Amino acid sequence: MLGDRHRSQSVDRAVRVVVNVAGAGFAAWFAQASIAYFAHTHRLIGALFCVEQAWFVIAFLVRRPARAVSTRLSSWLLAAGGTFGGLLLRPTGLHALWGVRIGFVLQVAGLILVIGSLVALGRSFGFIAADRGVVTRGPYRAVRHPVYASYFLIQVGYIAQAASWRNLAVLVFATACNVGRIMAEEKVLSGSPAYQDYRRVVKFRLIPGLW
Repeated sequence: MLGDRHRSQSVDRAVRVVVNVAGAGFAAWFAQASIAYFAHTHRLIGALFCVEQAWFVIAFLVRRPARAVSTRLSSWLLAAGGTFGGLLLRPTGLHALWGVRIGFVLQVAGLILVIGSLVALGRSFGFIAADRGVVTRGPYRAVRHPVYASYFLIQVGYIAQAASWRNLAVLVFATACNVGRIMAEEKVLSGSPAYQDYRRVVKFRLIPGLW
């Protein structure tokens, strides 16, 4: 029995290493576009995207093992839709000057928020619903899921710059996935006394004063 347990732990570690390396490689692949954009334009927003995506690469490699992980297929689908749904946005549409300016501000704010949230998460970073400990510092003092709030800000900023029905539908889809993702994560964490205490202190999940 001891040997079976040891083999099971070895398999778990091997799977975790493969998933983490694959996640880091996938994040690095997506980071190429931001690096190329920044090298060409030297714009602030390009630099922020580089920092954000570089942090995702590091986060996959150093994150701690989860105490509990959702095994539901829906959790994986929601995580994929919420994380990568924004890639369906397209630059075609209405490019009003006021929208371009406001959209830029929203995107910069969203990028600063996601970088701050990832720094606060540290090794507790995850992709699907899991328990890697409770984080209460930084942006997590304001809302319980600031990374998803940052996605919403970035995507709203994109739509302000390129307004179209297609982009609005993408925003609705990605946000719905992240709302479902939040509910799945909170279900996994509901058994944690530390998270129950945290939830009593930080009332809002995504938008302060609203939800």
